Amino acid sequence: MERTNNYLVQAQQAKNLFLTYDQEALIRKFHLDFDETYLYVTMLHTPYRICRSTGNLEKQAGHAWIDANSFDEVLTLFDLLCDSREDRYLSGRLKNMTSFGLMFHQNLLENTRDPWAEKFQADPEGFRNACIALGGVPFPGGDIAYAVELFDGLSIVVQLWLGDEEFPSNLRFLWDENATMYIRYETMFYAKSLLLDKISAEMGHG
Repeated sequence: MERTNNYLVQAQQAKNLFLTYDQEALIRKFHLDFDETYLYVTMLHTPYRICRSTGNLEKQAGHAWIDANSFDEVLTLFDLLCDSREDRYLSGRLKNMTSFGLMFHQNLLENTRDPWAEKFQADPEGFRNACIALGGVPFPGGDIAYAVELFDGLSIVVQLWLGDEEFPSNLRFLWDENATMYIRYETMFYAKSLLLDKISAEMGHG
């Protein structure tokens, strides 16, 4: 319960911070669609709208707008909107997510057993179709790999390496070398979690 409360507090803090920003400047910065009530953005191939007076987040599901105030969605989107640099640009060179962090974080990312990889290995065609449904573009490396745009041209490359009797299946995540011009390193974990949840939902496991 305490962790859940902490997540809610952090999400609300992110919304409160958003409300302090010049929204007209954000509209110009990202060429956003807007009206008097909402700003409209696309993240991971999903349309979102942000209430300009409260920071409340909704996403489009069919012809309806539904609640999208999960911790990962709120923290990822508001970090991208509010903290990305004005001079951001993509280098075109990718590096493994483990290379962005400290050794402690690298160890967290390299567990010998990956339940997500095992789930996707059990249904590789479903994994492939889910990535395509999220706008993914086939990418070299791994047994199945796709580059999925997160926001503003910044993509996450997810590589699925299928396991066998000797090696477990695993996932690797690649980002542009300049990703931290767009998103903080800590927020990469939220974006990664959000991508995995969306892939799982597209596979019918959400």
